[in-house]
Amino acid sequence: MVIATTKGVKVSVESSYNSDYVNDKSVYSLYHLFNYFVTIHNESQHVIQLVRRRWEVYDGDGSLTKVEGEGVVGQQPILEPGTTYQYSSGCKLKAPIGKMVGIYIMQRLVDGEEFEVTIPEFTLIAPYVLN
Repeated sequence: MVIATTKGVKVSVESSYNSDYVNDKSVYSLYHLFNYFVTIHNESQHVIQLVRRRWEVYDGDGSLTKVEGEGVVGQQPILEPGTTYQYSSGCKLKAPIGKMVGIYIMQRLVDGEEFEVTIPEFTLIAPYVLN
């Protein structure tokens, strides 16, 4: 698990390899699928909302994919001070190894000020690569 805290917002990420598709004959067998689980904890004194996100996905084959959009998994969660929001998502890579890093754009609801929160860099590694 990797953790980063920015302006009172703690983000932790844990990733795992999804081996369900390894022997699948579908189009997904051409890819390595990974899941990642994110926990966002508001340690600040303000009510905040996650409004946007930006990801950089580095595939071990040398390619880079940038992903931007509103919220996460179709939601723009509001976090009161001391509360936590968790979600899971996934990505597919051509290589059995890669990494992701990014930022969330948060907004303080009291004054509308937006600020960036670091999503710590985390690796995506198929377990057989480590053997």
